[in-house]
Amino acid sequence: ERRVLEMALRQALEKGEMHLHYQPVVDAGTGNLKGFEALLRWQNPQFGNVSPAKFIPLAEEARLIQPIGEWVLRTACAEAAQWPSDVRVAVNVSPDQLQNPQFVATVTSALANSGLSAERLELEVTESVFMHEGLGATKVLERILDLGVRLSLDDFGTGYSSLGYLSRTRFSSIKIDRSFVQGASKGVKEAIAIIRAVVALAQSLGMATTAEGVETEAEHHMVQELGCTKVQGYYFG
Repeated sequence: ERRVLEMALRQALEKGEMHLHYQPVVDAGTGNLKGFEALLRWQNPQFGNVSPAKFIPLAEEARLIQPIGEWVLRTACAEAAQWPSDVRVAVNVSPDQLQNPQFVATVTSALANSGLSAERLELEVTESVFMHEGLGATKVLERILDLGVRLSLDDFGTGYSSLGYLSRTRFSSIKIDRSFVQGASKGVKEAIAIIRAVVALAQSLGMATTAEGVETEAEHHMVQELGCTKVQGYYFG
């Protein structure tokens, strides 16, 4: 099945089987819309709705993440350019994309072709980017920041967390993984402590914090009380 799935994935873009779903990101205090995160979806005639948890790793292994990632970036910029001018769009970027010398040019081109202003684009990277430190990901991120694009650190606390790169790279926000939000809502002391620590760290570095995976009103209130500045999850759409 894996081989067949990979072959289908190779043709998915050409056949128009990919689309973007936009999840709202709202201000924790006011509930006002701040932006949307572009989430990639794949609907295949043979396999139905294929989970991103299944096809993203496959795309990375099959070296398809570059063309797929570029399509996501260009499509998200083009669609966001039609939105109100104060609404941002967040796009996930893989370590493989950041190792491509052409990536900065791709971002520049996506902004220019869509007419989207750079400050309305936020790129989300995970800690795994910094595992390949020798490959110059930090330099690429610096060049992207110089364009005026914002950077967000995704799934913070789930990988090999190092505080060093937080001070070296100018992130505008840190995203708190849904596993901590779910744990805190169940009263797990460690999860609550981690959220408090991340919020305190972000505040001291002048960064916002986004709580992911908020699914109920009670969870919304909880992360608000813990000091998170932004929230996203099924509770908001």
